Amino acid sequence: MAGHGKSKRHPPGESPGDSPSVTKPPLEPGLYLVATPIGNAADITLRALDVLARADVLACEDTRRTRQLMTIHGIGVGDRPVISYNDRNGAARRPQIVSWLQQGMSVAYASDAGTPLVSDPGFRLVEAAHEGGHGVHAVPGASAVLAALTVAGLPSDRFLFVGFMAPRQAARRRALEELVALRATLIVFEAPQRAGATLSDMADILGADRQGAIVRELTKKFEEVRRGSLGELAAGLREKEPLRGEVVLLAGPPSAEDAATAADLDAALAEAMELQSLKEAVSAVARRLGLPRREVYARALEVSGRRGSGQGILGKES
Repeated sequence: MAGHGKSKRHPPGESPGDSPSVTKPPLEPGLYLVATPIGNAADITLRALDVLARADVLACEDTRRTRQLMTIHGIGVGDRPVISYNDRNGAARRPQIVSWLQQGMSVAYASDAGTPLVSDPGFRLVEAAHEGGHGVHAVPGASAVLAALTVAGLPSDRFLFVGFMAPRQAARRRALEELVALRATLIVFEAPQRAGATLSDMADILGADRQGAIVRELTKKFEEVRRGSLGELAAGLREKEPLRGEVVLLAGPPSAEDAATAADLDAALAEAMELQSLKEAVSAVARRLGLPRREVYARALEVSGRRGSGQGILGKES
């Protein structure tokens, strides 16, 4: 792939390139969101290489990784600006990038790995570009979310990307309680050292019999997929060495047989509230029946105040 040549439109570069390049036509002005490989450098699209070669400005979550990727594929930087844009410096860098867009330049924003804006700091940049009336263009490619979903063998017709879960167990369990009844495959990013604890909470809150998968090191040499029930997967992690590398945890949707009726909910609440406080009963029933805690709590207030009501949380007769 040929590199990018000099252009009178180029501003002084923050990080000038160190290799000559061949002139190519400039891109149309605008912000280009460039997906980059999540592991295997060959997983870059031809269009992504072309955009990286022709853009007036390169904004990168990690300039070192983008430079390395470009070197692998024979793309020179030339005299173009190469700046970092990440969570730490985003607020300071956005005005400069927007200024370049206002001058009619093309800016390629490359993520550290994968698709920009997926667990990535590019959201505010895209928002600013739209607010300024500038074009925003997708240059799609690798995504750990979709790659994990396709190899996990779980239902893919409806899914939710949860992102990284809270590191503290209490907050993590509260978040999982809100997802219990969602009839979709859940996709979670997790640090390897916390994967075991998170998976145990998933088994406890979502249900140990619910099907799941552990996917790690996608597209890399030690790529691995473990499938089974959440309970089995959690137990397996406790018995083996800690995971290493990039980890994605998945939980399939609850089965149709797991859906609780309004009568089931009322009976479970009546039984639980005889032995536990309202708060404890609500948490226990929500986990047991796979229902959102806030809905169980609302029904618990009704049951405790008006015994014998036949109206369930779904607003219909049981």
